[in-house]
Amino acid sequence: MQEFQTNKKNLNQTRLVDTTAQTIRDGQVLAKVDRFAFTANNITYAVMGNQLRYWQFFPPNGDHPEEWGIIPVWGFADVVESKCDELAVGERVFGYFPPAHELVLTPAKISSTTFIDASEHRAHLPPGYNAYRRVLNEPGYDRANDAERMLLFVLHLTSFCIHDMLQSNDWFGAKQVVIISASSKTSTGLAYGLAGDKQAPRVVGLTSKRNSEFVTSLGAYDEVHTYQDITQIDADKPTVIIDMSANTEVLSALHNHLGDNMRYTSNVGLTHWDEPRSTDGINQERSHQFFAPSVIQQRMKDWGAEEFSKRSTEYVMRTSSKSRAWLQVKELDGVQGLADVYADVCDGKIAADQGLVVVM
Repeated sequence: MQEFQTNKKNLNQTRLVDTTAQTIRDGQVLAKVDRFAFTANNITYAVMGNQLRYWQFFPPNGDHPEEWGIIPVWGFADVVESKCDELAVGERVFGYFPPAHELVLTPAKISSTTFIDASEHRAHLPPGYNAYRRVLNEPGYDRANDAERMLLFVLHLTSFCIHDMLQSNDWFGAKQVVIISASSKTSTGLAYGLAGDKQAPRVVGLTSKRNSEFVTSLGAYDEVHTYQDITQIDADKPTVIIDMSANTEVLSALHNHLGDNMRYTSNVGLTHWDEPRSTDGINQERSHQFFAPSVIQQRMKDWGAEEFSKRSTEYVMRTSSKSRAWLQVKELDGVQGLADVYADVCDGKIAADQGLVVVM
């Protein structure tokens, strides 16, 4: 058995570490990881690992653990050993896992469809990441949809949260929304949601030349421009920017082009995580980091967990169904398969319409 680790100070450096079978205590279960998705969103977890505590979810094995980290992934696992009366062997769960063969969970707050991992080291971490779904108890669960759920549902939940943030702030007075890195799966989830919202402003997609044709083909954006054509965006319209890229050169050029009509920038993703972090020309006072778990927690308080689940699930089901026509799933063979393509994910070389699923 092995686990995939990343050097916390040099994200391009990885290693596979051999692990031994884990034992469980009373109240715990051993989950064998079956499959998980790996996207640019996982690289964001690594880049923000210290700031947002992503490295703390799954402590690494092997030598020099202080130098290495485990990037969390979304996937499915099956319970193969149980000392928890309420979760039997054979349970299938969806949630946050390490890119490894197994994980010991300490289930708490168990319902027919969910539980949380109450492991001591995760107690202070965002609760949304500690929740697991007991999928065999979900009406209509079908394994054939597992890849779509791993690749899209979590990202489109973030899209839902961004959409809600824009709505609740009356679009920040904007007449257009510009989405940077418009080909990303979170971007497409947001664009589909905005396209179906009659109250939403016009939606402009900003992308690379390589992905321009794909983004245009989605039919979700009112306009599509490349990074080289920023000046074609209407600077006379009050604008809100959703930045999925962290490409500060592009963001600076867009801020300068829009001037005072740049009303608000939400910094969401890091598809260009290795770009220089210069802030020259960027309006910092109108720029804010977006963190979906905070929005989820607040909306659960505002609406209640059941209503939040209803609204977000309806959104995600609708936007994911639109992605089904173009999403191409590529299966990788275990953590070695992930190691083989990891550099391409870091370098943004994975085709926009491709989704990577690691099968253990």
